[in-house]
Amino acid sequence: MAARKLPSLHALRAFEAAARHCSFTLAAQELHVTQGAVSHQIKALEDELGRALFERLPNQLRLTRPGHDYLTALSEAFDRIERATAQLDAVALGQRLAISSSPNFSAKWLVPRLGDFTRRHPGLELRLEQSEGHVNFVREDIDAAIRYGIGPWPGLTCLRLADEFLLPVCAPSLADVPAAQRPAGLTLLHLDDRQAWTDWLAEHDRAASNMARMPGIVFNHESAVIDAAVAGQGVALARWSLVAQALREGKLTAPFPPGAQLEQAYWLVCPEAREHDDNITLFLLWLQQSFDDDRRLREALTAT
Repeated sequence: MAARKLPSLHALRAFEAAARHCSFTLAAQELHVTQGAVSHQIKALEDELGRALFERLPNQLRLTRPGHDYLTALSEAFDRIERATAQLDAVALGQRLAISSSPNFSAKWLVPRLGDFTRRHPGLELRLEQSEGHVNFVREDIDAAIRYGIGPWPGLTCLRLADEFLLPVCAPSLADVPAAQRPAGLTLLHLDDRQAWTDWLAEHDRAASNMARMPGIVFNHESAVIDAAVAGQGVALARWSLVAQALREGKLTAPFPPGAQLEQAYWLVCPEAREHDDNITLFLLWLQQSFDDDRRLREALTAT
């Protein structure tokens, strides 16, 4: 195999730093070299590539179109190198697994169960990052992520964990009062808008379907909806998985039938190259077992 034809790594680092800062001076400070050294390295790189990467204007440094394209490619390559180095460092320092998930799922499903995972794998350091957006595995130091949505997603290994549906829940103190004979007799707790309750009532209690428009409480985070239900402030229509632990602990009860299965599901996603990573496999097996426990709880509640 022929040797790779690559420019000097020092020149590439100088260009990438100067392009990020749009300044030879700031690049030199970052790389702990002189401004003249940065300028020389970039000029040598431009000569080797046969094209200008910067427009050198009075008191201004601007990327050319080829320079902009080259920066995009180099940034991605450097991100991959940085991530690979971090992974090697993690192996040298001890086992580590970085997971990303949404704040709602973290608060109501993952965090209450993490003690069980750490007891099973005491030698594995787990880092949890909460994010509303999808993780960028190239740019972020994350090993795997739990996603809720309609998968699979291209370019990733996507392992389906569990389906989801909405379930009316309330505090046990509200379940036995006469008004709880149907949810519309209680204060309805909404997420974002009233559509979910409108759909549920249309399916299960047509006589009270207009009650979804009555005054209630509208939240913009599902974890707050569930907290309000636990506090006895009304009846929530929440994702089953997010209330399973509260049902198991007796903080909530489910006196009304569930809604239809949702199109979204839970997935564990990771880069395709990490599909057989030992630590990700351990986490996947634990997730599958935990979701199986939730399914058995659901079956027991349905049976009663």
